[in-house]
Amino acid sequence: MSLFTLERTVPLSLDETWRRLTDWPRHGDVVPLTRMTVTTPPPTGVGTRVLARSGVGPLVFDDPMEVTVWRPPQDGEPGLCRLEKHGRVVLGWAEIEVRPGPGGRTRVLWREELRVSFLPRAFDGVVTSAAQSMFGRAVNGLLRRE
Repeated sequence: MSLFTLERTVPLSLDETWRRLTDWPRHGDVVPLTRMTVTTPPPTGVGTRVLARSGVGPLVFDDPMEVTVWRPPQDGEPGLCRLEKHGRVVLGWAEIEVRPGPGGRTRVLWREELRVSFLPRAFDGVVTSAAQSMFGRAVNGLLRRE
């Protein structure tokens, strides 16, 4: 398994940061060659299912996920979302946490553990580096865009 953590401090409110990071279809706008679809009715909560379809042409795979923890920030308290990955190719989990930061800003912690089913453990370092880079750019894009 590949485990990584991303940390950001942004000049946005807790609520706005949460909204941007948990707007699942927008993830497809910042992750290359990926389209995100929410496959359950709104609103998002425990049990919400999200499908990431990545690739091009015949080289496409699905990354189905389910929200297993959904605690939006409230009254200045941190928020936490956990997604479990249930695919045949990508397995693991992701956690998105937002908490009050210095000077009225918001601190973001994105933790993810993933495994690519057909790769041996010897590739964990490569997977970690690639995932950290890709998700780092994605988080930056989600927090910048509007």
